Amino acid sequence: MRAAGRAAITYERNSLKTFAEAGLAEPILRAVNEQGYSAPTPIQSEVIPVMRAGRDVLGIAQTGTGKTAAFVLPLLSALAQDRKKPEPHTCRALILAPTRELASQIAESVRNYGEFIGPSLAVIFGGVKHGPQLRALAKGLDIVIATPGRLEDHLGTGGLRLDATTTVVLDEADQMLDLGFAPAIRRIMGKVPKPRQVVLLSATMPVQIRKLAKEFLQDPAEISVAPVSRPIEKIDQSVRYLNSSAKRAALEEVFTESAVERAIVFTRTKRGADRVSGYLEKAGLASAAIHGNKSQRQRERALDAFKSGSITILVATDIAARGIDIDGVSHVVNYELPNVPEAYVHRIGRTARAGKSGVAVSLCDSTELPYLRDIERLIGRRIPSGDGDFGEDALSFDPLEKPAQLTRHKRPQKGRRRPSARKDGAGGQGESKGAGERRKPRPAKAAAAERGRGEQKQPQNAGERGERKTAGNGPAEQRRGGKPRSGQKPRGNTGSKGAVRGAARGRGGADAARSRRPKP
Repeated sequence: MRAAGRAAITYERNSLKTFAEAGLAEPILRAVNEQGYSAPTPIQSEVIPVMRAGRDVLGIAQTGTGKTAAFVLPLLSALAQDRKKPEPHTCRALILAPTRELASQIAESVRNYGEFIGPSLAVIFGGVKHGPQLRALAKGLDIVIATPGRLEDHLGTGGLRLDATTTVVLDEADQMLDLGFAPAIRRIMGKVPKPRQVVLLSATMPVQIRKLAKEFLQDPAEISVAPVSRPIEKIDQSVRYLNSSAKRAALEEVFTESAVERAIVFTRTKRGADRVSGYLEKAGLASAAIHGNKSQRQRERALDAFKSGSITILVATDIAARGIDIDGVSHVVNYELPNVPEAYVHRIGRTARAGKSGVAVSLCDSTELPYLRDIERLIGRRIPSGDGDFGEDALSFDPLEKPAQLTRHKRPQKGRRRPSARKDGAGGQGESKGAGERRKPRPAKAAAAERGRGEQKQPQNAGERGERKTAGNGPAEQRRGGKPRSGQKPRGNTGSKGAVRGAARGRGGADAARSRRPKP
């Protein structure tokens, strides 16, 4: 849906005050008004005019600033102005997302903003059966929203072709790269014909995103409305220093000391998410866990319960950090700090959405201090310490000093022997041996040598081996004679060499060979 001529529509930075000024189609404006939005956010004010002009976009903005609507609204507006039925097994626009939750969230936005034009769309991701997805793709669609892995499955089987696709959106591109989708993205983009419009949106700008943009974007309009990886200013951030044994009590206190409308608790591991959810249930706090090991039905049930308010606490791993776009999340608690500092920004970005304020509390034990320092360097500020009384044994370390147990021990390199623990005697660290000096034998070995056990065994000749082998052999062994065993190469014919070898083996040589000939 690239507009004819990139200079057909001009725009000025931050010039849009209302959505009506963006030139969107009337059905889209009506849907935006019904959703309760009147003024575009900074990222929307920048991206919408550029997309309508047909240019490629490289957009960087904080999480929770409205990036989804920034590309969905101009996409739907172009569909409303050019209504045509797509061919079977094709789509006019493709949106790639890193997770199932984010793909479902984008699809919900497309349905809401496209309420009055009814675009045909399908959400494609793993964890569900292929059949319904194949039936939806067979009809031809306006928009396909997919995760890269499952999309490649359908491309490989012919369920979808991209030869009619004119617009591709890569949403949360940095997380797709973190999840290892870069090769899949390259293969998918290789199937989209040119000319095409490519929109790449991300919350951070690592070097890999720059390389990806140079590879797929043509003369893009680079839009950055906020410093990279800076959390929204309306989030009240704090950190509580405590031992890991006190985290459970601290988590319960967070939910009892203040009014919590909805809260998301983040852990680093799937097992940790289940364990924390169990803690909360025992404390009488309704919660549910969501992570990669949960089936799609379980994840959808948990999100629906969280949206409806039947549960007020959702425990999640980082895989869901960017896929949860739910208004009214008042608190985010980092039960465990992430080992990737950018993940912190995405976690706390689940609160303070749509112009509201929020609270982000991090529980930090001694082993997580390096993670905290990396986060503070990324966001460019120190996170203030929060109040909290978790008992006399809650904090037994100085958060301003690097604990001794965090010192990394270097592994010995291959080929180098670890120094001996002895400090005296041969082989110890106190005295080194000369280059020509040999190690003396241990007393046990010396005694064995004197008894004759240390002497090297002399090799036996073939005759001795044959005599020992034939000792105790029965008739069956004699009948087998010089025949090679299975898997062995023949050792020669029964001539002179065979006779010599047979004699050496103790099997009678030529006499034994003649005795085996059939009688006339």
